[in-house]
Amino acid sequence: MAERLAAAYAVREGIEGLTTASAGTRALVDQPIHSQAQSVLERLGGDASNFAARRLSAKIVSSADLVLTMTRRHRDSVLELAPHKLRSTFTLTEAARLATVHGAQDIDALANLRRHVPTSQIVDVVDPIGQDPAVFAGVGAQIAELLPPVLRLCRP
Repeated sequence: MAERLAAAYAVREGIEGLTTASAGTRALVDQPIHSQAQSVLERLGGDASNFAARRLSAKIVSSADLVLTMTRRHRDSVLELAPHKLRSTFTLTEAARLATVHGAQDIDALANLRRHVPTSQIVDVVDPIGQDPAVFAGVGAQIAELLPPVLRLCRP
């Protein structure tokens, strides 16, 4: 949901040239988006067409300017694959907090301000798989709220 909402919201915000991509730490490769996630995504303005899951790899991480994860554990998995991406890897809640509360103005500022957000204040986005539709809706709403301030940091 985050990948597709980021793409839709970037268009809405007039952010040109932003490429979004997602990969899961335990993804079932080539699987379509979960039907509940698709429903929530479309209600929030995203497009689920042509989605195919892929597994996280060092190559994927190394090609990204900014890596946003849903959980601290996912962030740790990214950094195990590509430790050199520490300055550009954050949980979505961490990046949003740095942008809104601590005034990050661009992606580089995120790393410089990271020390202001203790690990205890980083809230994971719950994995909705296996949960009821209300959890999917809640996760979608949370992502939709957290993305805009982070996307503003991606303006050229």
